[in-house]
Amino acid sequence: MKNKTKLELLLEGLDCANCATKIESKVNELPDVKVASLNFVTKTLAMEISSVSKAHAVIEDAKDIVRKYEPHVNVIEKNERGINRHIHKHEHCDGHCHEYTSGHSYGEEYNKKELIRLGIGAALFFTGLFFKFSDTIELALFFISYILVGGEVLIRAGRNILRGQIFDENFLMAIATVGAFVIGEFPEGAGVMIFYQTGELMQGLAVNRSRKSIADLMDIRPDYANLKIGNELKKVSPEEINIEDIIVVKPGEKVPLDGIVIEGASTLDTSALTGESIPRDVMVGSEILGGFINKNGLLTIKVTKDYSESTVSKILDLVQNSSSKKAPTEKFITKFARYYTPIVVFSAVALAVIPPLAIRGATFSDWLYRALIFLVVSCPCALVISIPLGFFGGIGGASKHGILVKGGNYLEALNNVDTVVFDKTGTLTKGVFKVTEIKAKNDMSKEELLEFAALAESYSNHPIAISILKEYGKEINKDDIESYDEISGYGIRAIVKGEEVLVGNDKLMKKENIKFDDIDIAGTVIHIVLDKEYAGYIVISDEIKPDSKEAIEKLKEIGVNKIAMLTGDNKNVASKVAENLGLDNVYTELLPHHKVEKIELLEKEKKSKGKLIFVGDGINDAPVLARADIGVAMGALGSDAAIEAADVVLMTDEPSKLVSAIKIAKKTKKIVWQNIVFALGVKIIVMILGAMGIANMWAAVFADVGVALIAVLNSMRALKA
Repeated sequence: MKNKTKLELLLEGLDCANCATKIESKVNELPDVKVASLNFVTKTLAMEISSVSKAHAVIEDAKDIVRKYEPHVNVIEKNERGINRHIHKHEHCDGHCHEYTSGHSYGEEYNKKELIRLGIGAALFFTGLFFKFSDTIELALFFISYILVGGEVLIRAGRNILRGQIFDENFLMAIATVGAFVIGEFPEGAGVMIFYQTGELMQGLAVNRSRKSIADLMDIRPDYANLKIGNELKKVSPEEINIEDIIVVKPGEKVPLDGIVIEGASTLDTSALTGESIPRDVMVGSEILGGFINKNGLLTIKVTKDYSESTVSKILDLVQNSSSKKAPTEKFITKFARYYTPIVVFSAVALAVIPPLAIRGATFSDWLYRALIFLVVSCPCALVISIPLGFFGGIGGASKHGILVKGGNYLEALNNVDTVVFDKTGTLTKGVFKVTEIKAKNDMSKEELLEFAALAESYSNHPIAISILKEYGKEINKDDIESYDEISGYGIRAIVKGEEVLVGNDKLMKKENIKFDDIDIAGTVIHIVLDKEYAGYIVISDEIKPDSKEAIEKLKEIGVNKIAMLTGDNKNVASKVAENLGLDNVYTELLPHHKVEKIELLEKEKKSKGKLIFVGDGINDAPVLARADIGVAMGALGSDAAIEAADVVLMTDEPSKLVSAIKIAKKTKKIVWQNIVFALGVKIIVMILGAMGIANMWAAVFADVGVALIAVLNSMRALKA
């Protein structure tokens, strides 16, 4: 195992959402576990532990907890290469045990057995219901039907009681239906169990379908790679490929790993990663990312990253582990469920006992029946399943559009955006700089001025430096550069051909007390100084992105209160960009630490419950991205720094994707609250009607499994963002 403090276990066969919350709660109580999160949708238990040496003990303790609540579940460790290793199969598993294999579907086989049992049980039930038999035969038909369909529920309830688990749905359903038999309601006892098990089966199918929908949505994981060995091609798993290996991608195949094209040309479909429908052309020298689909040409690629470090792997991990950062609504529902069930159960006990003692003429059997309705309604499964599913669906739907949201908490936070702050270069503008003017002073030629600027900037990877070098267009003789010092936020100091050269902005000139030309022009002005003498300036211009203006307009339309821009550029350039785009505020000539100070200032000015978003290119804006309520990295495809630093990653260069992210968040929240209001509303109404003697147990079962099924199906709408 690698030296790491994060563990992931796959709980294969986990199908009880209520049990999942209990497992998560108990694992969080383990002394060596810092934080644990169980994703019911992907069946993944993620744990952060205090020490690598404690890993084995933590896994064993987690296995024991899983065994206690869900004995049929297989626990599988996910190792660092992404391959699952079987580590637990309980020996006594209620007939639910299965080996974890990729080829054989345990779920389908189990569903067939369940359907056969349900079919025979239902046939016996309806025979007893619609045909006239003696009381004994009728009781026998209903009882056999009940045991056939509900026997498993009774066994699980009994075992759970022995383990100290009383308030679970098996126990509640067992008590309710046995109670119905005790008071002589034989058809209702058997019928309710059939209805309940049918609902559970349909609910399980709906959850599995939604799991599959999310998996299909993120179907960017490559299945294989064509490894080139000499003149031969060998089909291998992407995990087996190493850096510098040569792979071949045929037309129609997925690119398995990040790399550089060394032979061939083609058109790529990038939509799985970026949400973009426009194909991308690549040729020799082009960088290429895993997850893209090769449309027509044959490509030979040199691999630049291991599978575990590749873009496709990181994106999949981000989406699949996003549920570890739970939204406040999810956390509230988990806490609510913990108290809701016991309160309803104790209310049921009170309903069964108090009225017969306090009301003259009240019969115990009547009030017991009403109490049993409470028990059936008390399971919070509709909420426990559908709400995480809703958020996960929203995150999955966003990823389809090239928007990676790192957690339900950030998705929910996007509903309350008050202030949006943009970086300028590469975010609102293209960041593709071009030299548009060269002005030389003191008898220096333009060619000489450009040469000194290019030599001084030759070690920098800043877009401005790149544009100067591009304009110079000649090979740089590094022997001409004796020393080089980059002054963050100001410019460059270098010794070139024996002369001290300063290349930078107005602030650098003021800092060094150099008299310079103050230029009012729509571009970035770079001043050049040779041995303390002002030598001239170079003007570099940057274009505003085509959809920046539309993005600002739409943000205002959806209710964003303030939109500002932070930049290290000069006031003239930045003010013109802000004016063109209709921004509320612009802050110019900022050093990196000044940007953090401005974010803190804007934070104080926003509404109390509003959120502040900072949108930057993610590479040099990491401190600001971290300081904002929500850090959004844009145009970050393949940028490790951006994916690490930000809370939301927009995979393309379009500012308008932020509007899409907010709209998806609002739709997701709407669906989640529809489920909460619907589930609780129906349950409360049925409980009131049950207490009044109006609702029967059929209505109670609908309020449990029927409502859960509808809520799960509603949650799936979040996928179609």
